[in-house]
Amino acid sequence: MSQTDTGEIKRQLDKLRTEHRDLDDVLRRLSESNAVDQLMVRRLKKRKLLLKDMISKLESQLLPDITA
Repeated sequence: MSQTDTGEIKRQLDKLRTEHRDLDDVLRRLSESNAVDQLMVRRLKKRKLLLKDMISKLESQLLPDITA
């Protein structure tokens, strides 16, 4: 993997982590409000899980490939 590829993956990771944190904040605020749209909460949670999976996949690409 080239330095360019590694740099691009790290930029994507930063972007995804930021969005994941932002969703945490939104979900926390929604849970504190009285008028909660359950459909929106489910969609946001689903998006958050998708982001977590994408982050994990990109992180695994950064790890060296070790063969025994």
